[in-house]
Amino acid sequence: MWQKLSLRARLNVLLALVLMLGLAVNITRLVLEAGPRVQAEDQSVIRLAREFIETLVVSLNETPDPDARLSRTIQDLNRLRHVSITRQGDAVETKPSITDDTGDDSGSSPAPAWFVTLVHPEKTAVNVPISIHGKPGSLVITSHPNDEINEIWDGIVTQLQVGSAIAVALFLMTMMVVSRALAPIQSLSEAMTNIEAGRYDTRVKPGGSPELAAICGKLNHLAATLGDAVEEKRRLAESAVSLQDAERKEIARELHDEFGPYLFALRAHASSLMRIADAREMNTDTLRKHGSALLEQVNALQQFNRRVLERLRPVGLAEFGLCEAIGALVRLWRESHPGVVVETAISRSLGETGETADLTIYRIVQEALTNVFRHASATSVNVTIEPADQVAGIKRECALVRVRDNGSGMRSDHRLGLGLTGMRERVLALGGALTVASSDSGVIVEAIVPTSKRS
Repeated sequence: MWQKLSLRARLNVLLALVLMLGLAVNITRLVLEAGPRVQAEDQSVIRLAREFIETLVVSLNETPDPDARLSRTIQDLNRLRHVSITRQGDAVETKPSITDDTGDDSGSSPAPAWFVTLVHPEKTAVNVPISIHGKPGSLVITSHPNDEINEIWDGIVTQLQVGSAIAVALFLMTMMVVSRALAPIQSLSEAMTNIEAGRYDTRVKPGGSPELAAICGKLNHLAATLGDAVEEKRRLAESAVSLQDAERKEIARELHDEFGPYLFALRAHASSLMRIADAREMNTDTLRKHGSALLEQVNALQQFNRRVLERLRPVGLAEFGLCEAIGALVRLWRESHPGVVVETAISRSLGETGETADLTIYRIVQEALTNVFRHASATSVNVTIEPADQVAGIKRECALVRVRDNGSGMRSDHRLGLGLTGMRERVLALGGALTVASSDSGVIVEAIVPTSKRS
C-alpha cells in the first residue's frame, strides 16, 4: 500500500500523522494532569472548610443556642458548590450533578461521566470532631469539585478544537508548499516522456528547490546532447550513403573508361586472329603482333582488377594481418615514389585488434598516404601505430594511428575531401576520433580507433 503512494501522498500522510500525534500527546498530558489538579482542589477546599468549622465551633460555645446557630451555618455553607457539610448521622446532601447544567453560571460545559470517573473516582470526605458545651459530636465535610472538573474539561475541549484548527491549517499550508515544491517533478516526468518519444527539443523550466533546479538543468543538457547525437547520427548515415554512392559512381566510371576499352581491344585482336586463321597463308609476324597486344591488354586488365579489388578490400589483410598489409602498402608507395622516405613503426604490444579495427586502421593509413603523395610535396612520411592507452592514458582498448609528413601543409580554407571525411565518420561510428592538424611543417593525421581484441 505504502509503495503505491506517490511522493506527495507520502509526505501528506506523514505530516498528518505527526500533527495528530502531537495533538494526541498534548491532550493526553492534560488528561493526566487533571487528576492531580482535582485532588489538590479537594484538599484545598476541605482544609479551608475544616479551619472555618474549627473557628466556628469556638464561637458557638458563647451563643445561647449553639445547635440552632450550627444548623444555620451548615445550611449556609451547603449553598456552596465546592463543598457540603453534614452532622454525623444525618443524610448527606446531594449536590447538583455535574452533568446537569442548570444553575451553572460559570459558562463551562458539563464534563461527561467517564471523564469524571477518570479524574475523580471517589468523593473526598473528612470527619471533623466538635464539642458544644461538653457534648461531643462530629461534622462530615465532603468536597464537590464540579466546577474544577468542568473547567478542566473545557480546557481539553478548547485545546482539542484550537489544536485541530491549527493542525488543519498547518496541514493545508504544508500541503500547498509541498505541492508547489514538487511541481517540477511533474514537469520532469512529462519532459522525460517527450524525450522518450523523440522530441529532443523539450526543455524544462528550472524551479523548486536548488536540487530540483539542478536536475532540470541536467535534463535539459541531456535532451540537447541526445538531440545533437541523433542529428549527428542522421548526418553520418546520410553522408555514408552519399559516400557509398560516390564510390559506386567512381568504380562505374573506371569500369566504363578503362575496362570497356580493354575489352574492345581484346575483341578486335581476337577478330583479327580469327581472320588470319581463315586465310590460306598464315603470317607469323602478324600473329605474334596480335598475340603481344593481347598479352598487354590482359596485363593491363589484371592491374586494373587489382586496383579495384584493393579499393574494395585490401589484399592480404585478412590472410597475413595488419602489419603485413601496411608493409605491402608502404612498399608500393616507395616503389612508385622512390624520392620520398616512408618510415613505419607498428608497436609489438598492439596485438590483435579485430577485423573491423584492422580494416579501419588500414584505410586511414591508405587515405593519408594517398593525400601526402598527391598534394603535400613531402620528402618524408612517418607512420606510427601503437596502443592508445600508452600515449593518452585512455582506459579503453584503442589503437593510436598517426601519419605525419613534412610537406607544405593545407591552406587555411581547405576542406577535408571525401576520403578523410569518410574515414572520420567510420572512426566515429566505432566510437573513436580522428583529427587533422596542419602547419607550415606539414600535416598530422591522428586517429584513435577502438579495438575488439580476440581472446
